Amino acid sequence: MMRGIRGATTAQKNDEKSILLETRELLKQMMLSNQLDPENVASVFISATADLTAAFPAKALREFNDWKYVPVMCMQELNVPGGLERCIRVMIHYNTTTRQQEIQHIYLNDAVSLRPDLLGK
Repeated sequence: MMRGIRGATTAQKNDEKSILLETRELLKQMMLSNQLDPENVASVFISATADLTAAFPAKALREFNDWKYVPVMCMQELNVPGGLERCIRVMIHYNTTTRQQEIQHIYLNDAVSLRPDLLGK
């Protein structure tokens, strides 16, 4: 069965170093918390808010050796008034028998405000 694993973080500023650093940390925590094997990943969607233009966040995923062949797509997040600034969101589509309630969704930095109901799960 395929499950979605969500995550989000925020970059400190709109520069390549900050975007890739925060995306890398988010992906690393998503991988470790859910014991992900890239062979079971169908695809990864990564979005960024319109104020992040200095780098493609998906570039951070390519730094993980075993993830070379995983399809990944970057896109722009909806520009909703009052939305979280400098936000990077990730959705990993993963084949697993893990129950929905057992999936570990990861929210870092200012993105913890997006899903307080999932904190401390």
